[in-house]
Amino acid sequence: MEFDVVIVGAGPAGLSAACRLRQLALDTETELSVCVLEKAADIGGHTLAGTIFEPRALDELFPDWKNLDSPVTCHVKRDETWLLKNATTARRVPSMLVPSSLDNKHNYIISLGDLCIWLAKQAEQLGVEIFTGFAANEFTFADDDSVKGVITGDMGRDRNGAEKDNFMSGVEIIGKYTLVTEGSRGHLGKQLIEKYQLDKDADPQHYGLGIKELWQIDPDIHQPGLVIHSIGWPLAEHGATGGAFLYHVGKDQAYVGLITDLNYQNPYLSPFEEFQRLKLHPAVSRYLKGGKRLAYGARTVTKGGYNCLPKMVFPGGLLLGCDAGTLNVAKLKGTHTAMKTGMVGAEAVFAAMALTRFKANESTEDVAKKSSEHPPKQTAEQVTEPLTDKVIETNDSLEHFTLLYKASWVYQELYQSRNFAPITHRCNAMLGVTWFEQNILHKSLPFTLHDSKPDHCQLQKVTKSTAITYPKPDNVLTFDRLSSVFLANIQHDANQPNHLKLTDPSVPMCTNLPRFAEPAQRYCPAAVYEIVTVDKEVKFQINAQNCIHCKACDIKDPSQNIVWTPPEGGSGPNYSGM
Repeated sequence: MEFDVVIVGAGPAGLSAACRLRQLALDTETELSVCVLEKAADIGGHTLAGTIFEPRALDELFPDWKNLDSPVTCHVKRDETWLLKNATTARRVPSMLVPSSLDNKHNYIISLGDLCIWLAKQAEQLGVEIFTGFAANEFTFADDDSVKGVITGDMGRDRNGAEKDNFMSGVEIIGKYTLVTEGSRGHLGKQLIEKYQLDKDADPQHYGLGIKELWQIDPDIHQPGLVIHSIGWPLAEHGATGGAFLYHVGKDQAYVGLITDLNYQNPYLSPFEEFQRLKLHPAVSRYLKGGKRLAYGARTVTKGGYNCLPKMVFPGGLLLGCDAGTLNVAKLKGTHTAMKTGMVGAEAVFAAMALTRFKANESTEDVAKKSSEHPPKQTAEQVTEPLTDKVIETNDSLEHFTLLYKASWVYQELYQSRNFAPITHRCNAMLGVTWFEQNILHKSLPFTLHDSKPDHCQLQKVTKSTAITYPKPDNVLTFDRLSSVFLANIQHDANQPNHLKLTDPSVPMCTNLPRFAEPAQRYCPAAVYEIVTVDKEVKFQINAQNCIHCKACDIKDPSQNIVWTPPEGGSGPNYSGM
């Protein structure tokens, strides 16, 4: 299958790019085919975030979005920041001491999945072709080593790789340009960064693991538009950093969650169990008591910021959104920045294709006749014939994307907040230098802080660590992993090849267990990895059917021995309403 542009991932970056491409095509009466591939069975099924949404990019993409039945309806009405000092006490941080970047008075509380469903609807109305349930497993390359497109995964293989009765081979999908927008720690993005050394001038990327639940709460205490953030306990008790949130949305519902920075040191720490403890704190439990948990999910957050951004241009395409790491951690928001990079990417691709077609037209002119008749020259802006009229063998460079990106507000926003992540990694404080930058200077200090140690290198050995004993769940406010995974609505055929690959199968038991007490069984929020005893033999077991595609294992494994790859298309969680 061939298209002008192939987009991998139907998240905010990919769908915004698709919409902008088709808007430009319609405005110039240009034929332009755009394809979006999404590995989830339905749009939004694998999409998970907080989410406080800043509508700046949406205002640009669809200025009349408020009249288009969008799901962006719940205004932020009150904003609170709390310091949880211990398991029972908390102190509200005065608003004057909170960095101005966390002011949400013009923002909304949304379900990011619902926003993506709406964006997909707009994209299809504009003429974008969207294919769900198709995982782009690998790239296909041109003779000049540029990306030519992607190959989707086979469907209908058993756990040993043999073809079943319903076998369907993967499809090669070719595009003049390929935009990779898979979200945090995308497996194709990871390959691109390594192959083309896109991060050679950047700091190592940093991540957090966000765990989130949707609750139906008592109508008497529900406050639509209330936004609560907290720092400190429980993570600080174990020397870890991160923060919690509780957002009141409509229908007497609330989102509650905890983001644990994956640079934590104690191998006994469990982000899942820390989240359960959080819900017991009076500042949180007062809203959840008497309520009912409706949904559960987890996803990593690419949070290194400006200093960790790889080059976003590669031969044949662009790496955009959270796949590159464009989240503004100082704002705790990444949807608007992902959307904007998708839009800038679309404009760069459209300009490049117009120029390519212009050159192709020029090459067919009779030079002698042209020189004698002196016809008027055609500019790239005047090109209106179909871009697909001629087959262009090679892709023109997209290096001009960098110029467009650096001229945009998204670049300025990320640059000004470049010190936030390194500061919070050091002291988990939103005050101090960050407050001075944002509230007094209204710009960044004239120096740049760095965090050059990758998250997977941070774990201490068990001999230097203190074991952590977590309480048993009460099944009222706190729960175990398996009951939580059930609420992630996973669809997964157990009789398919294991998508969680071990580079060396001996490492978990021979290296990670004695050195780090095999932390995979604790950092995974879905009980995928276990140490079990079978016939008196202790083994490392992978329960791939539990995987909710958070990617924590691909990031935090201290031996970098676990490689996350997509399972069969359509497999995984279904984060309805999250």
